Amino acid sequence: MARSELQSELLALATSVAAEAATILVEGLERARTTVDTKTTGTDMVTEMDRAAERLIADAILTARPGDAILGEEGTDQEGTSGVRWIIDPIDGTTNYLYGHAGFAVSIAAEVEGSIEVGVVHDPLHGEVFTAALGDGSRRNGSPISASTETRLGHALVATGFSYEPDRRRRQATVLTLLLPEVRDIRRMGAASVDLCSVACGRVDAYYERGLQPWDHAAGALIAREAGAVVADLAGDAPDFEFCLAAPEALFVQLQPLLREFGAGSA
Repeated sequence: MARSELQSELLALATSVAAEAATILVEGLERARTTVDTKTTGTDMVTEMDRAAERLIADAILTARPGDAILGEEGTDQEGTSGVRWIIDPIDGTTNYLYGHAGFAVSIAAEVEGSIEVGVVHDPLHGEVFTAALGDGSRRNGSPISASTETRLGHALVATGFSYEPDRRRRQATVLTLLLPEVRDIRRMGAASVDLCSVACGRVDAYYERGLQPWDHAAGALIAREAGAVVADLAGDAPDFEFCLAAPEALFVQLQPLLREFGAGSA
């Protein structure tokens, strides 16, 4: 199968499955959560809806493509034989979801032979579906989008996120107090995939965070990059747990050294 054909197939499947998952999440907002557990800390929560959405996504993908591998936030880790691996976050922004606060999303990425080729982020409460295929640009609800054209750091609206671990939060707050006077303002929305898509459509000018897992940034990073943003760590390599910075190049080259100077990479 040609690359473009495979991308189209994967994108269609990811978009469809994300919509199904988003539907059950919205329905779940109207009823009490029967279980709420914690992950790494007492503030890092997971609900029964995380698990139900991940099962739905994994089952739908494997029904359509039984040879694919899947890596999911809530424990799905299935090997495959096709060279395609799905990286899924059934609810990115679980705390927002638990409180019924807008700013959560379903995030699904498809990796082919180690390269992220397709990304979908479905934000149901805002009615927005962000999509991208490698080399084919990014879209919101089917319309092309592009990152901000802002070049002045002092005029940049910057999004960020914080760890659930208290000591790391304190260090990140210190970084924030140093950065805040350098930019227009800061936003903290609570879901990395949504933040990255906000960069992609120019809703914010830049985004940075330390401590992201692959499912947090896989789809959103592709969407931001295909919209014209630079997405990398503080050394200019691919984003990983140590750091993710997304911004148009003119802002990236200003933010990168500042964040290094302020110790963001170890905060």
